[in-house]
Amino acid sequence: MDRFLEMQSFRAVVDAGSFVGAAEALGVSKAAISRHVANLEARLGVRLLHRTTRRLSLTEEGQVFDERSKELLSDVAAAELEVSARSAAASGLLRVNAPVTFGVLHLAPLWGLFHTRHPQVTLDVTLVDRVVDLLEEGYDMAVRIATLPSSTLISRRLASTRVVLCASPRYLQARGAPRHPGELSGHAVISYSYLSTRDEWHFLGPQGPVSVRTDPFMRTNSGDTCRAAALAHQGIVLQPTFLIGEDLAAGTLVELMPEFRSVELGIYAVYPTRKHVAPKVRALIDFLAEQLAPERCGW
Repeated sequence: MDRFLEMQSFRAVVDAGSFVGAAEALGVSKAAISRHVANLEARLGVRLLHRTTRRLSLTEEGQVFDERSKELLSDVAAAELEVSARSAAASGLLRVNAPVTFGVLHLAPLWGLFHTRHPQVTLDVTLVDRVVDLLEEGYDMAVRIATLPSSTLISRRLASTRVVLCASPRYLQARGAPRHPGELSGHAVISYSYLSTRDEWHFLGPQGPVSVRTDPFMRTNSGDTCRAAALAHQGIVLQPTFLIGEDLAAGTLVELMPEFRSVELGIYAVYPTRKHVAPKVRALIDFLAEQLAPERCGW
């Protein structure tokens, strides 16, 4: 006997409160439902239902089995829906949130290609550096850059970026290059306001972790402003390679103290629930994972 069918019949009896109601719900005979439940109880070696002429009720073992079977059947339904959703055409309005600088530099060039592949999807892209509430503010998905994504959301890692301490060659020629994070107190520092540790910068050096409290002459909530200030020879910044990677490659910015490494951040697609993921959301996540792969980006 099919175990899934037995479980399905048992759950139908519990939901309907009778064998007749379960038979009607599943479109089979009452005899078939009775046989499935009887076979299930025989195989388990326990009674799951108290039967009287007036009502049915769950035994203690039946209550335990009911809870577990409810979860299993729900998971099966979710798996079927996810597989069918993957084959369905992506369509409809897709509201996406992303950080400003990353959205301008690395996402904006991709939207046209995504539209070409999925012409039935209408994009509504909002760029903001604060952490938005996806459910409350009505977003289908967000791109977030963090050490770890929110535990309350489902996430998929798309890429990673290294945070680098750097300055321009002219600044270093005038002020000298620090050789240890402790020397940053004697330098001009431009701080990014949304850094989770604020003015306390953390590094992992040859002898282990090092923390230093900086005294910035300027704070800004814009990574672009930090970069522009560094390129204008104004001081030292701590910024991700997705923003200053090309400057490092061109030599207009120089990495400082590479033996003292800062954090590596993950770039994540986050969305509210694993169940019933819409085809449009699944399509965008897969697309971004493809386009932001290390072999394409090289941050």
